[in-house]
Amino acid sequence: MSVEVKIDPGICNFPVTISAASNDGVHVDLELVTACESMLQLAKFIHKIMPIDAYQELGPKESLILKEARSILVIKGCCEACVVPAGICKAIQVAANLALPRDISMKIVKKGQSQTNSKDED
Repeated sequence: MSVEVKIDPGICNFPVTISAASNDGVHVDLELVTACESMLQLAKFIHKIMPIDAYQELGPKESLILKEARSILVIKGCCEACVVPAGICKAIQVAANLALPRDISMKIVKKGQSQTNSKDED
């Protein structure tokens, strides 16, 4: 299966497009398109270990991608809670038919502040 995941990571304003494809439901090829230096560095790591074993990434041991992402983000002084690495893992799972293709959403609202100017009101 082939999937494309578009992520707007928030305040950093570096959107990411992830393309993931698997022909056998196990091994996944990935491509990341972004202007974020940290995620481009992660993409280089991913290309070295491709094809990604989807079962290994989902297994009981720590994900190689999440481990490397954490290291890159901490060294670069970026937010360790960046949502992009989780999006990469979700793309892998969907491409390997280990997860259903469903959108994920987070909405962050400061408590006690007026929301009359919110551009994404539900």
